[in-house]
Amino acid sequence: MICTPIVSVVLPCRDAAATLHDALESLSVQTFEAMEVIVVDDGSTDETPSILHHWSERDARFRVLRSHPHGIVAALDAGAKHARGRLLARMDADDLIPPQRFERQVAFLDAHPRLVACGTRVRYFPRRLVRAGARRYERWINALSTPEQIERDLFVECPIPHPSLVVRRHAFEAVGGYRDLGWPEDYDLLLRLWSAGHRFGNVPEVLLDWRERADRLSRTHPRYSTTAFRRCKVHFLGRRIDGRAVVMWGAGPVGKAFARELKGQGHELAAFVDLDPRKIGQTIHDVPVIPPGDIASFRGAYVLAGVAGSPARTEIRATLHSHGFREPEDFCAVA
Repeated sequence: MICTPIVSVVLPCRDAAATLHDALESLSVQTFEAMEVIVVDDGSTDETPSILHHWSERDARFRVLRSHPHGIVAALDAGAKHARGRLLARMDADDLIPPQRFERQVAFLDAHPRLVACGTRVRYFPRRLVRAGARRYERWINALSTPEQIERDLFVECPIPHPSLVVRRHAFEAVGGYRDLGWPEDYDLLLRLWSAGHRFGNVPEVLLDWRERADRLSRTHPRYSTTAFRRCKVHFLGRRIDGRAVVMWGAGPVGKAFARELKGQGHELAAFVDLDPRKIGQTIHDVPVIPPGDIASFRGAYVLAGVAGSPARTEIRATLHSHGFREPEDFCAVA
């Protein structure tokens, strides 16, 4: 047994017997051996405990914590508190990883000492269950590798898939670890690290097979709803907005929802920007809807581009750059 592991993998589970063995098998054959796996059984009532007993007997690197069902955030927190490695890694009980995952991620962080965390590219499986929205997200997340790309799209969606995360434990602990505020705990962690001045990267290689299933917690729990994500984003966007009035680019459902949340969290709304001639000249949330050409009149405001799709974001970025707005200092994309 390795007395001082470098990587501590935290894997929470509950009633995961159908997939758990394969997930643990993929962990057991990692080419990077200086690791421990802390499995937190959050009150399972199926065969999960017997599977975990088998693996803890078979491989001394596997440690099992059992508790009453308290939820994923409490399970993650418990696992992290028992970690001994200088790197904290994540994995879920229904996912699979290739043997070289941690070897690649440790090498990546060693080569980039100024980065505090990294993820990887992902592949959803089984492909027959992967819907169009998940395929779009997969393409988006797999296009983000550099710290600059990640910071640019930080408020579009969580730019590091949480089951692929490896984070330096000292930075994780310095920002308070996991917490439950009614929005996504993984995104909250990443945004707190960012707020503390840290940066991230993604290994440009598919190192996580991410199981798609209708009953995934991220599909069913209110913590991961669009509303909860938006509330989280606006909370942390305060650092970029920095007291300025906000121009919302996009007067559709996304833009209006962000405007409501912005006002609800005490931000001043200055205007909407939209291409639809039927909207231009109207008033929404007590502010005018203006055409893109009038954006220069709001040079001191912070612009949130709430328009879906990469082509639309590319066009908005070009327009804002042409008027002297800098990204992310003066504007950023949201979704």
